Amino acid sequence: MPNDYIADYSAYLTEVRHSSENTVSSYLRDVTQFSAYLQTHLGCGLDSAEPEMVRSYMSWMQGHGKSAASVTRFLASIKSFYTFMVGSGVLRTNPAKGITAARVERKYPEILTSKEVELFLEQPQCVDAKGFRDHAMLEMLYATGIRVSELISLNVEDLDLAAGFIRCRSKGRERIIPLYHTAVKALRDYVEDIRPQLIAQNGEPALFVNMNGERMSRQGFWKIIKYYQEKAGIEKDITPHTLRHSFAVHLLENGADLRSIQEMLGHADISSTQIYTHVVKKQLKDVYQKAHPRA
Repeated sequence: MPNDYIADYSAYLTEVRHSSENTVSSYLRDVTQFSAYLQTHLGCGLDSAEPEMVRSYMSWMQGHGKSAASVTRFLASIKSFYTFMVGSGVLRTNPAKGITAARVERKYPEILTSKEVELFLEQPQCVDAKGFRDHAMLEMLYATGIRVSELISLNVEDLDLAAGFIRCRSKGRERIIPLYHTAVKALRDYVEDIRPQLIAQNGEPALFVNMNGERMSRQGFWKIIKYYQEKAGIEKDITPHTLRHSFAVHLLENGADLRSIQEMLGHADISSTQIYTHVVKKQLKDVYQKAHPRA
């Protein structure tokens, strides 16, 4: 029976909520581990859990060395699961409702300054096919703030250079994101002159391909990012998501409204985008502390 509930919940997350693979995986892992705890320690199933049992498991997690962040994530997972159970008519009340976890110190995302971004984007040398391709990919990433999974999933048909935008599909949604003129030029050079030389087959739909002419992989792009970070001599740990975060913060600093940034990033909830307002405020506070004569 517990496995049936978990299977139904998995289908709900995937087909109704259109949650990412990572979210589905972590939520199901948390619920499955809680189910095992209930069976082993309390002799009951997921449909019999009470608030004290949820608190008991959280204490058990802490006692076994789990971090505050892990406990907080479990609570989010189990609240989501029981909200589904109530919505499905299996339960009348959510046993995790109203339960809070110890506050976790928020870690702000790593952001590159405008000068660091400029330095980073200058690294690929447009003297060969790889340089042109890498330059186009990095410009695309910073121009749009898309996720690396979205970048490598793009097809040629998703790109409209004449109008200056890309069409990005993710989690069952589609969004249109504009491109600045430097990115358009880099992409035009790549698509018109370089990509035809790289593709293994004429029918290849992928926009970005590796040197074997096949769709670029996440691991392949990760290596490219790390290579140019080292080449630029930037000490900050740059990941594909670093450019996404930097894109959002730089837009915010230059007057873009939060809703527009939310739309471009593809955040379902505005609260996910609001982290960038905290980053900007923290940067201002740091500047104030360093520069004000009486600070």
